[in-house]
Amino acid sequence: MTLKVIGAGFGRTGTTSIKAALEQLGFSRCYHFTECFRHPSHPSQWEDAWAGRPVDWEQLFDGYQATVDWPGCSFYRDLMERYPDAKVLLSTRDPNSWYESVLGTIYRIPGSLMLALVKPILSHFRVLFRAVDDAIWQGTFDGRFEDREYAIAVFERHNEAVRRYVPPERLLVFDVKQGWEPLCRFLDVEVPDGPFPYLNDAKLIQRSLRYGPWVLLALVAAAVAAVVVAVT
Repeated sequence: MTLKVIGAGFGRTGTTSIKAALEQLGFSRCYHFTECFRHPSHPSQWEDAWAGRPVDWEQLFDGYQATVDWPGCSFYRDLMERYPDAKVLLSTRDPNSWYESVLGTIYRIPGSLMLALVKPILSHFRVLFRAVDDAIWQGTFDGRFEDREYAIAVFERHNEAVRRYVPPERLLVFDVKQGWEPLCRFLDVEVPDGPFPYLNDAKLIQRSLRYGPWVLLALVAAAVAAVVVAVT
């Protein structure tokens, strides 16, 4: 199996919805940050990628036909080279809306709290959240995500770099509000019956933050259960 779709858009650009849409269209499975919870070996492999060490992309994406969200979006150039026939999907949204979404969800999960919660459970979660902090908050945003103008500038710079680097015939700049038509036309598949799968995982994250560490612990427990299922 080989990657057919490479997602180059940052997280919180509708990537959960796009993952569901791609899988519905037959590009199954689609890799997303949440897949790291299901595969104990993946966080350390992504840590190698962030550090510039060699990564076996074939092994990492075994069983997947697409990838969206972080961490894959940060390596779209490497993946384009490894999978020269894959198409590139740049998911995007209004920059101010994107910033508010990230700030109000994934950025608000305190790294120290998450590390404290997962430490007694599985070591690979520690690697995962350390890699997220090092590569996204510190690496991509230089530790300045709370500086709104700076973070938005990074977001816009990344999107422009993708537009410049990817050949036009290989690229779709996509907003989930556009629905099925442009996505299906780009991928040369039929438009399915039924609505586009608009999924709002922001509400779940915000509820978790509002109700505090016990809900976060419940989410971690659910993730651990998924890992157990995956490895048994």
